Amino acid sequence: MKLGIGIGWRPEIADAVEALAGIDWVEAVAENICTDHLPDSLVRLRARGVTVVPHGVSLGLGGAERPEAGRLADLAARAELLSTPLVTEHIAFVRAGGPRTASPGLEAGHLLPVPRTWDALDVLCENVRIAQDSLPVPLALENIAALISWPDEELTEGQFLAELVERTGVRLLIDVANLHTNHVNRGEDPATALDELPVEAIAYVHVAGGVEKDGVWHDTHAHPVTEPVLDVLAELRSRVDPPGVLLERDDDFPPAEELAGELITIRATLDRAAALGAGTSAHAGKSVSRPARSPGPSLESVRDRVAVAQTALLSTLVAGTPAPQGFDHRRLGIQSRALAAKRAGVVAKVAPELPEILGAGYREAFLAYARARPMSAGYRRDALDFAEGLLIAGLPADDTARRRLTHWWQDRAAARPPRRSTRLVRAARAALIGR
Repeated sequence: MKLGIGIGWRPEIADAVEALAGIDWVEAVAENICTDHLPDSLVRLRARGVTVVPHGVSLGLGGAERPEAGRLADLAARAELLSTPLVTEHIAFVRAGGPRTASPGLEAGHLLPVPRTWDALDVLCENVRIAQDSLPVPLALENIAALISWPDEELTEGQFLAELVERTGVRLLIDVANLHTNHVNRGEDPATALDELPVEAIAYVHVAGGVEKDGVWHDTHAHPVTEPVLDVLAELRSRVDPPGVLLERDDDFPPAEELAGELITIRATLDRAAALGAGTSAHAGKSVSRPARSPGPSLESVRDRVAVAQTALLSTLVAGTPAPQGFDHRRLGIQSRALAAKRAGVVAKVAPELPEILGAGYREAFLAYARARPMSAGYRRDALDFAEGLLIAGLPADDTARRRLTHWWQDRAAARPPRRSTRLVRAARAALIGR
């Protein structure tokens, strides 16, 4: 299936995307699409014959738990609504804790890396099979960028992906910006990864921008695509002619002409690599030699081990618990701060009234709240809990701002603002849960 050249559709650049010349397809974040109503822009694009691929971010297929039936049903409904040829998700975990670990559930609000171990692979493969059985179209999975590395990994990224494809038949969405990110942050050679993974399984490719700070590459999707990322794209094109290539941009959106310029550069990079004699899979997929393993425990026991490890890591990142052994403490600190900053930014987007009401004090107040309250139920609930916490504490100090915040909270949560007695009851309940 040939997709061609595409761009990530976002509401902020909907008009620009519609006006861009030579766009064959677009990708839209699945969770941002209502199952009963498409944005007018996507309706118009589909009427022009532009393919729309839903790109999920919340399944958490790399997590210890089986994927939730409701989330799978929602993704399937979006696939049906869009008449899409495939859907995509990520090789990542996004939540941890809960009954399996007898601990509170935690949400990362971000895609976190799974350890490249046989245990994690066993869990991922079963989760992928469950997802495949629930979806009406083929599934492709994306390699993610990471700031941190798990200790004692048993496979390289390419080997991990090759084994995943062999065992499940899933397609791959290869993000060349993420390969570059992992080169800077984890010392992993993109060429080696491309040599080891089965490039013939690639459904399409992501290209995105980022920025390097203090020796760490941040995959921001808010900066122009850099030359090193384009070099990785050329490396991939030297091995295979990918069915589709897509430019991603999620924030700090530039003028339409800059987006058009980046698409031109991507096309030129592909053309130059093709002119050098690319386009076959001669380099593809070195076989993975799986070590001999004695009969292992049940998959439920494996899931338990993965759950404990992922919960310990996520608790460090969002709740400040001691770092698990073997992790780079500096990198964990960078990741923790990045998660809190992202959380503050997303809450400001889903509830723009909050930074408007709180003004310059919004960010500091939210980060203080986030340090004490890990996210457990998504960003919209997070916004309500943040506002509730401020009101319980008698904040903001300005009477007018506090009245506005009270009215905002009342409109969305309850008829009466929370009082200090509410805080005491919830604190007692939390203490009981923590026992």
